[in-house]
Amino acid sequence: MKVTVIRSNRKTVAIQVNSDLSVTVRAPRSASEKDIEEILKKKEAWISKHIEKINQVIEQALADADVTLDDLDAIGVTYGPGLVGALLVGVAEAKAIAYAKKLPLVGVHHIEGHVSANYIEHPDLEPPFLCLIVSGGHTHLVIVKDYGEFEILGRTRDDAAGEAFDKVARAIGLGYPGGPKVDKLSKEGNPNAIEFPKAKIGDCPYDFSFSGVKSAVLNYINHAQMTGEEINRADLAASFQKAVVDVLVEHTMLAAKDYGMTKIAIAGGVASNGTLRAAMEEACKKNNYSFYRPSPIFCTDNAAMIGVAAYYEYIKGTRHGWDLNAVPNLKLGER
Repeated sequence: MKVTVIRSNRKTVAIQVNSDLSVTVRAPRSASEKDIEEILKKKEAWISKHIEKINQVIEQALADADVTLDDLDAIGVTYGPGLVGALLVGVAEAKAIAYAKKLPLVGVHHIEGHVSANYIEHPDLEPPFLCLIVSGGHTHLVIVKDYGEFEILGRTRDDAAGEAFDKVARAIGLGYPGGPKVDKLSKEGNPNAIEFPKAKIGDCPYDFSFSGVKSAVLNYINHAQMTGEEINRADLAASFQKAVVDVLVEHTMLAAKDYGMTKIAIAGGVASNGTLRAAMEEACKKNNYSFYRPSPIFCTDNAAMIGVAAYYEYIKGTRHGWDLNAVPNLKLGER
């Protein structure tokens, strides 16, 4: 892997994978060679594995779709938010293909992709609508005003819902990924066995907080261990899941009522949770709202949702230059 180091007055180290799959490191003048080597060492295996696999993945995708690069109108790619190694390799490959085939390059926000997953199986769904976005790194309640245009009503103040699922799963010995494992175990338990707290943010009724319920679960486990009390893991998982799902549904229904929204969608990895899907569907039926959700396979990270988001950006005229780079902490609504 060819590496070029460029020093400047910047304060942080940035790693860029170029269109020829070489690597450029932009570092502060104060950063030592050892510092840079350690950072590259941490990222090397990740970047190398993605570089090694990405061409195979693209070739397989083209074969499965029975198309060639000559059949494409544009190249869409996620440039953030996410893990920087994966983003860098994807962006570099997309730029290389777009340049070689003289195709427009369209950068896509990863979370916008999750929202767009709803369009795959629901061609009747058009903005505006209310969408609950729930994943390992994000919990947002937004009005989708137009394709790629969002008004954020609420967001988590601390842990994302998926993050809370992962931490609780680890605490009760289920491992990673926590969401599907907690959901599966919950089916064997009583969701009313343990009453865990449901946080409400006084100054913003649409915001979320899941650190409290996570801490309550950990405290419950610690207390049980100290007193020798046996823990029913299924009851604990079901009760925790109910506390999280109740808040997600209640906030969504409140926002729908306050903003006069009658079309409700969910998106993100946690949107594949069976209890959340059932509870949201029941609440929407009760309030005579139309409910939309992607199939579970389109809730987790996938290329189809990015392709859909890129399509709507493309027809709106969005084009990116060869300076497009990964933005790991890209906020929803930012370009």
